[in-house]
Amino acid sequence: MMKIGIDMMGGDFAPIEAIKGIQQYIQEAAQAAHLVLVGDEAQVNPLLGPLSLRADQYTMVHAPQVIDMHEHPTRALKEKQQSSIAIGFHLLATGKIDAFISAGNTGAMLVGALYSIKALEGVLRPTIAAIIPKENGATGLLLDVGLNSDCKPEHLNQFAVMGSVYAQNILGIENPRVALLNIGEEEGKGNILAQATYPLLKENTHIQFVGNAEGRDLLLDKADVMVCDGFTGNIILKLSESLFEITKSKNIRHDYLDRFDFENYGGTPVLGVSKPVIIGHGISKAKAFANKIRLAEKMIAKDVMQKLAAELVA
Repeated sequence: MMKIGIDMMGGDFAPIEAIKGIQQYIQEAAQAAHLVLVGDEAQVNPLLGPLSLRADQYTMVHAPQVIDMHEHPTRALKEKQQSSIAIGFHLLATGKIDAFISAGNTGAMLVGALYSIKALEGVLRPTIAAIIPKENGATGLLLDVGLNSDCKPEHLNQFAVMGSVYAQNILGIENPRVALLNIGEEEGKGNILAQATYPLLKENTHIQFVGNAEGRDLLLDKADVMVCDGFTGNIILKLSESLFEITKSKNIRHDYLDRFDFENYGGTPVLGVSKPVIIGHGISKAKAFANKIRLAEKMIAKDVMQKLAAELVA
């Protein structure tokens, strides 16, 4: 049985929303994974009582320390080795769990992913991706969205391969179309990075490259996977989040706009490391936690990391 580790102390609403998310997941799962709850027993155990979880459904692992949101990631992981994030990564690295999810300190999660479980062979840089809801009801993927602010053409070329594998296995897109995010459709457009990346993507036989995509194409169905540097991708991601918040605050309701709610997707996977690591938003509530668990479950079941490794080596 697969084992999924959950940082119970990560996020603005920990541990109560994590508990609610677990309850939601257990109630809706046909066959639930075994959950390994990592956190302060004094805070978590009293909240577990009303859930009536069976002993075979979860394991509690005590972690007396918490890495706060604004702590320096590397220093915090080194100094707080009894924190929920540090212990979670130790469990992942030693094979005690198959995936690890957290809505805690993003930097600490990224540092943990890079240094505790290592990158896959051949990966120049791991990446994080975001779901892009398309206007026609389809779903796209944008990467990188913040892990790599500065990139080389070779990095974007690998992001295209990793994004394609993820789109095939998690989004169910059989032959994903890949585009380079750019300021014009024509080959030769863009900054130095875009100009140097285009020929690499064009020659890459592991992807279906369809050329450049402009900002106005992002929400249309021009491509399934769009690649860019993390600086650009993060600005797009944060803009999308703010537009969703504005529409919500002004009580503007539409099925399409609802698809921009991050809670629907749970979290962002780190692609290019050897085991599934899911990073959630700090303001994650129950729905997001439940969806993070489901995403981790799907990544384990589909063997996404091994498929990424095979594709990159090939």
